[in-house]
Amino acid sequence: MVLLAAAVCTKAGKAIVSRQFVEMTRTRIEGLLAAFPKLMNTGKQHTFVETESVRYVYQPMEKLYMVLITTKNSNILEDLETLRLFSRVIPEYCRALEENEISEHCFDLIFAFDEIVALGYRENVNLAQIRTFTEMDSHEEKVFRAVRETQEREAKAEMRRKAKELQQARRDAERQGKKAPGFGGFGSSTVSGGSTTSMITETIIETDKPKVAPAPARPSGPSKALKLGAKGKEVDNFVDKLKSEGENIISSNMGKRTSEATKVHAPPINMESVHMKIEEKITLTCGRDGGLQNMELHGMIMLRISDDKFGRIRLHVENEDKKGVQLQTHPNVDKKLFTAESLIGLKNPEKSFPVNSDVGVLKWRLQTTEESFIPLTINCWPSESGNGCDVNIEYELQEDNLELNDVVITIPLPSGVGAPVIGEIDGEYRHDSRRNTLEWCLPVIDAKNKSGSLEFSIAGQPNDFFPVQVSFISKKNYCNIQVTKVTQVDGNSPVRFSGPPHPLLPY
Repeated sequence: MVLLAAAVCTKAGKAIVSRQFVEMTRTRIEGLLAAFPKLMNTGKQHTFVETESVRYVYQPMEKLYMVLITTKNSNILEDLETLRLFSRVIPEYCRALEENEISEHCFDLIFAFDEIVALGYRENVNLAQIRTFTEMDSHEEKVFRAVRETQEREAKAEMRRKAKELQQARRDAERQGKKAPGFGGFGSSTVSGGSTTSMITETIIETDKPKVAPAPARPSGPSKALKLGAKGKEVDNFVDKLKSEGENIISSNMGKRTSEATKVHAPPINMESVHMKIEEKITLTCGRDGGLQNMELHGMIMLRISDDKFGRIRLHVENEDKKGVQLQTHPNVDKKLFTAESLIGLKNPEKSFPVNSDVGVLKWRLQTTEESFIPLTINCWPSESGNGCDVNIEYELQEDNLELNDVVITIPLPSGVGAPVIGEIDGEYRHDSRRNTLEWCLPVIDAKNKSGSLEFSIAGQPNDFFPVQVSFISKKNYCNIQVTKVTQVDGNSPVRFSGPPHPLLPY
């Protein structure tokens, strides 16, 4: 048996995905597939047709054909057996036998085709072996991951211990009347740049593998884990080569990547000469079996002045926070004035704020393990059944005054088991077969829609569905700290200012 090519095409002969196992130009394979529908005799039922040079062995699949192109001297019985195996592989990766679905999973199918045939000859494999080979399951990799997760848990425990020591040192310094140490890694107090758009890092609920549920955002600094993106770069280069050859590449919208920072842009606003920008970032870690392990919040008020005649101003801050945040002003801001009257002004009232530069004038920080502070809880219940696992996930909004937008709850799935069967769902979902994730998308969560659930079934073990990752934005800040008024230093006359009505809050 010499198999020249395997292809999935439409009934009109249009190639959707084709894998050539011998040297063959694109023009020739397209010509062979285009001639295939014209050779079929509609009056007879056959599974193959022949020309002077090749033989087509085919099987109809709804509106498509699975076609093998072989030499005429190949064994037709072996060809038919190979064709049946090819036809069984396609439903493993595609939920529906449609052109768009085949195009979306084209690379998965090509990898599976390569496991069936090598250099034109059939390999002695079955469907289970193909699934195992394409998954590339490795015992050494599992051991490496287990060691790495242990190291990460130890590092997190050390981080929490250091944080407690810093908090204790700060409290001791305050009791003795000394200057409290600054917040480590809190960020610079002045940020330069001309953009008024906030860039928010996506926060992820990431937990330890044995006891996991939602967890924190990845650090923005360099990390070995970010090297995983190198594979995606190779795929992009391969796609660019296909495009240069004239191939029509259909790209699918897979939603947010959990390994990348997500840029959230505030809606366009009219900037006044005095412009405010408020940001808050939350990082929290919850356990799989419940309980808040750690939660940190960082917030900042940024001031930008574009007209030097408004350089000598004061900001009236309204602080309605009841959670116990720690406030810290810029070193050049009059701390006594802020403590006594909640006014942000320079120590030397004769000086002006910098012009055309974003200046951080006030920042706040909250670190807690109090479960009542969690804004949104996620409950994931995988239960083993006869055919795999039945997974129930529910969310509940804990802060009724918040409105969460663009909520994406990402659940990892076992590899090589196909798409999940969705039972009941509030909202929408996306299945990313390449990254083996299920994304539960909710446009808004508020007091009117504070809870919801998702049910699905899929083959796997309960530990396969953790860690769960969550991301969202909010138009209202968590700590309820706002700038209500801006006035001139001389005369106390009001000054018009602009800014988003509420800051963005990532989770």
